[in-house]
Amino acid sequence: MKRKFLAMGFGLAMASWLATTWAEVVVVVSAENTNESMSRSELTDLFLGRRYQFPDGAPAVPIDQRERSQAYPEFYAEYLGQTPAQVRAHWSRLIFTGRGRPPHSVPNGQAMADAVADNPRAIGYLHPDHLDDRLRVVQIE
Repeated sequence: MKRKFLAMGFGLAMASWLATTWAEVVVVVSAENTNESMSRSELTDLFLGRRYQFPDGAPAVPIDQRERSQAYPEFYAEYLGQTPAQVRAHWSRLIFTGRGRPPHSVPNGQAMADAVADNPRAIGYLHPDHLDDRLRVVQIE
């Protein structure tokens, strides 16, 4: 009986792990974009307004999802190690001093897929269920 409960607990834990693995966001560019990978610091610099180019030197246009989207806090926590409050504070400082503007934002994953697919210079993030052949997943090292 005890083994059954252990097996059920293990099965539930694995199902939960698989669900959270699938729910993670991925970084994407247009399929026309040749960039296949970048470092975490390069990605951070793009989305915090400290860098404006892909690793190959081509201009980059980061696109954000709105803070209310499910992907927004997941992206910033997983890839940039920041909370939405930290990101808001960062952009508030830059806007106040006139040194930057936050990336254009779209309401959800489907809008992100469309925006990134339409612009070879764009980079964004979304849940894998919005991936299609117009997009390329960027490996973050």
